[in-house]
Amino acid sequence: MRETRVSHLTRRGLLAAGGAAGLGAALAACGGGKDSTSGSGSAKEATTSGPWSFEDDRGVTAKASRTPENIVAFTGTAAALHDYGVAVKGVFGPTKTADGKPDVQAGDLDITKVKILGNVWGEFNVEEYAALAPDLLVTAMWAKDALWYVPDASRAKILKLAPSVALWAAETTMPKAIQRHAELAAALGGDLGTAKVADAKARFEKAAERLRQAAKANPGIKVLIGSASQDLFYVSPAKVSPDTRYFQSLGVEFVEPKVDAQGFFESLSWENADKYDADLIMMDNRTSAIQPSALTSKPTWKTLPAVKAGQVIPRTTEPIYSYDKCAPILEDLAQAIETAKKVG
Repeated sequence: MRETRVSHLTRRGLLAAGGAAGLGAALAACGGGKDSTSGSGSAKEATTSGPWSFEDDRGVTAKASRTPENIVAFTGTAAALHDYGVAVKGVFGPTKTADGKPDVQAGDLDITKVKILGNVWGEFNVEEYAALAPDLLVTAMWAKDALWYVPDASRAKILKLAPSVALWAAETTMPKAIQRHAELAAALGGDLGTAKVADAKARFEKAAERLRQAAKANPGIKVLIGSASQDLFYVSPAKVSPDTRYFQSLGVEFVEPKVDAQGFFESLSWENADKYDADLIMMDNRTSAIQPSALTSKPTWKTLPAVKAGQVIPRTTEPIYSYDKCAPILEDLAQAIETAKKVG
């Protein structure tokens, strides 16, 4: 049985659906949190025998008689675990594009070696999930207790088959999200003590300082967080997303839209897409969003000063929370701000 129920106009559904891709990481107001980038534990601390437990960001403790081996995870979460040496058996969420290539959220996963239980919002094959004999389900959480890409219609059936872990993809910061994914990876047998992880962490910290210095050296550069659908241009505030909230703490200046009652984004018709002055535009890079190259038919888009100046960069709206994948995000934004001109 394939579950294909799609939520309509729910916060989670809007976030994942194509037209509202600009809701990106703007689903829940971010909380504070210590911006420590240190993980805890190592492969030596996780054994395959004896009781296993892990407290997730819901405050729920997943328990098993031994360290889980048959792990099924949301694609982006699976990609983060992969960077710490933890393999999964199955994934759900955007994994492959229409031409069969890995989705941007798949990271370095070999998508030919994992069972894809669902590739779009609302799709999760429960029978195939059960056939994997799962020991653990892992996913992200954009709203409290809401399991990302786990359909509401089949949630009860899915959660009966294995313990679950949910990690915040909102109400946190990028460093804290990385830390939590590293802690889970360590609990599952991943080795945080490798040279690869150490190098990636050092690169991340160097990139963060570079971004801080770029913002300081080129003050006044206004950055707009955008996403495109056929009919609407979505503008998000920085404070509600782990990535942009962190960038803001490093000194990056963002456009502050007049958001709707929920506070997650402002929907603009394409005729009003020029409402805000911006020197640099970050556009949602997910496959569910229309990319800048396909916006040439939108007259207002072409007249935006940042577009005319070529100051438009991709935004990794749903980061893969490992040092390896987040460091380039910081580097790319730093480079863009270093070279940006005031045009807004």
